[in-house]
Amino acid sequence: MHHASARHNASERTGIWFVGARGSVASTATVGLAAIAEGQAPPTGCVTAREPFASAGLPAFADLVVGGHDISSVTMTKRAECLVETGMIGPRLFAATHDALERADAEVRPGYDPHAAHPGTGTGTSTGTGTADGAALSQQAVAERLAADITSFQERHDLARVVVIDLSSTEPPVEPVPEHDDVDALLTALADPARAVLPASSVSAYAAILAGAAYAAFTPSAGMGLPALTRLARERGIPVAGQDGKTGQTWLRTVLAPAFAARGLKVLSWAGTNLLGGGDGATLADPDAVRSKLASKNRGLTALTGSDTIPLHIDNVPDLGDTKVAWDHVHVEGFLGSRLTLQTTWSAHDSMLAAPLVLDLARLLALAHAAGISGPVPELGFFFKDPWGSDVHDAADQARIVEDWVREASARAGR
Repeated sequence: MHHASARHNASERTGIWFVGARGSVASTATVGLAAIAEGQAPPTGCVTAREPFASAGLPAFADLVVGGHDISSVTMTKRAECLVETGMIGPRLFAATHDALERADAEVRPGYDPHAAHPGTGTGTSTGTGTADGAALSQQAVAERLAADITSFQERHDLARVVVIDLSSTEPPVEPVPEHDDVDALLTALADPARAVLPASSVSAYAAILAGAAYAAFTPSAGMGLPALTRLARERGIPVAGQDGKTGQTWLRTVLAPAFAARGLKVLSWAGTNLLGGGDGATLADPDAVRSKLASKNRGLTALTGSDTIPLHIDNVPDLGDTKVAWDHVHVEGFLGSRLTLQTTWSAHDSMLAAPLVLDLARLLALAHAAGISGPVPELGFFFKDPWGSDVHDAADQARIVEDWVREASARAGR
């Protein structure tokens, strides 16, 4: 739903609706949001905490309200407790934000579980146990239920707008069908209970459209990226951004690769390995699901280096939990055919890298919505491995673009 009277005020209370609300990233973001809002921690790692974003009239951290969908019965509080046990979140911070986690989890509603709703269709989503939509329901009916949850959340908290952010587990690449390119054909198929034409991530994206909510795809899953859904979002005045958050290894690659090009050096090969555990590690152990992630991680590097030799491996190492270790070996040709190599090691808690960027996206998409921007926002490509509407991958260029954009959007919104 739209609140026309609030449309041009980006700094009013804004909802963040997480798809995958009980996962590690959403729980970490909720802890961080509460800690920042209550003065328990500084907003280190949040791009929007610095200029020119800080004076752009974005919603204050204290004016962001969390809710979401999930098919897991493990609460956000319990998830955060697990992150405390792994050493990622400090016990003092967990204690200080416990009530905020409880309030946020009370706003979580059952998500869409296609395995239960449409057995055998292959339209997979994150694993977990949750409330299923009966097989007799069409995907249109499911999306309307999900949208009603978002609209109820917005009304209950008197929010100017809601931003939906997909943080759910990575899906396999979607098999294209004609309905993905044709709005009318898609709407007809969605109304047929015998068909499941959309993957779960795209059902959630369609629900965001029905609710009039801005949307970000922080995963490589299809989400709003299907042409028919992108067209619908644009027609209905909804800003969207994606795809697949650029948080660690890929960000570092898009910093370093342009430096080689600027020096006139030729990258011969760029090999990488990722080791990770936790839910992501388990999900990406599935060879179908990992294809989405590998494609999004490598696309920008191919564009920046021109090299086709960029092998990348992702391995599930359960004992690492949320800690991600990434190795890169870069082989470069220099002057007179000389060779040089660069080797990097990146180690970090993956959710701690993602969470501040998720909060940034919520604030920036609130501004885009207030400014009347619709469809993909290519200037937000800074946050993504595979940015919609943009072929810019250079991290420094992306940073300049988003800084220019926030000034323009702020002026457009009348801030």
